[in-house]
Amino acid sequence: MKTSPWVDISFDCLPLRTIDRLDIPIDASPKFRQKCERIKLALEKHGAHNTYYLHNAQCIYHLLNHPEEGALEFAWEGTVLTDTADSRAVSCDLTDVRLIRETCDWLTEPIVNWFAKTVLKSVVVEFDRYISAGDLEQAKLRVEQIQASSDDADGFLGMYL
Repeated sequence: MKTSPWVDISFDCLPLRTIDRLDIPIDASPKFRQKCERIKLALEKHGAHNTYYLHNAQCIYHLLNHPEEGALEFAWEGTVLTDTADSRAVSCDLTDVRLIRETCDWLTEPIVNWFAKTVLKSVVVEFDRYISAGDLEQAKLRVEQIQASSDDADGFLGMYL
């Protein structure tokens, strides 16, 4: 019998050391502008070295072995800090951890608050798995390739980029 993981975590990773410009496009949508502001705040608070901004992120806890019952889904974003060798996560600073979906009719507010705090610990563990799988290196390479393409095109990659 195959079982699903107890915790499903997904995110997009932006190495903060790859950000070389902090100006926000004047025609940016309000949602994009807000995200840029949160990234700028993360840079100011944590710096760019060994810091990674995780976004488009979710964490789902499966409390029962049932596909339609017993799940808590949180959305979040924030910064993970690694050791000097980028070999393990040291801590994370998540913002806006919020419950976006649940299938637990027995859920109470203290339980939601406890799980929201648990998201931080879950993200540190998952980021270590991300590093071990080589995904952090792949993310760094993708960003470097995009930057190189931008530099080759004098900073212009086309509309919307």
